[in-house]
This record gives sequence, C-alpha cells and structure tokens, in this order.
Amino acid sequence: MQSMEDPGTRKILSAVSHGSIFFNALILSVGVPIAILLISQDAVIKDSAKEAINFHLNMWFWWTVAGILAWVLIGLPLLVILAVVNFIMPLWAIFHSLTKPNKLICI
Repeated sequence: MQSMEDPGTRKILSAVSHGSIFFNALILSVGVPIAILLISQDAVIKDSAKEAINFHLNMWFWWTVAGILAWVLIGLPLLVILAVVNFIMPLWAIFHSLTKPNKLICI
C-alpha cells in the first residue's frame, strides 16, 4: 500500500534526508534519514531516506579507506576526490528531490 504525501512534504522530507550529510560528520547525521524512514508512510520519501542512509555508510567506508591510505601517502588524491563527491552528490540529490518530487532517484 502506497501512501501519497502532498508534494511540499515530499520535497522537504526527501531534501532533508539527502541534506543530512551536511549536518556533521558524526553518526548523528545518519539519524535524520533513519527517523524519516521510520516516521514516513510515503514510498518515495522512504526510498529517499534509504538512499541517504546508503550514501552515509558508503562515505564512512571510503573515508576510512582513504584515511588509512593517506597514512602511507598514496591516498591524498583519493581524499580530494571523496571531498568533492561528498559535497556534489548530496547537492544533486537535493536538487532532484526538489524539482521532481514524484520520481525516485536512480543513480
């Protein structure tokens, strides 16, 4: 059963899910999309929250790998690439959530 939220609520909750990566780099930031996933009944909002959680986990993994590699001085370019990805991808997801609230983001 799919519940339909109004477009404004869908836009805001999806954008907040994806934008939570900018709140801080701690575990607290992943709590926002987890809370939205648990509270919302709308399928599109739930999918946006799941994608945001997945992005958090992936970025934590790759920052750990890059940090370990940076200790041996071969991971510095990877750190720069991760910083760009960590900034650009959530912005793209927020823009997509606000302009096309009824479509799922397929990356």
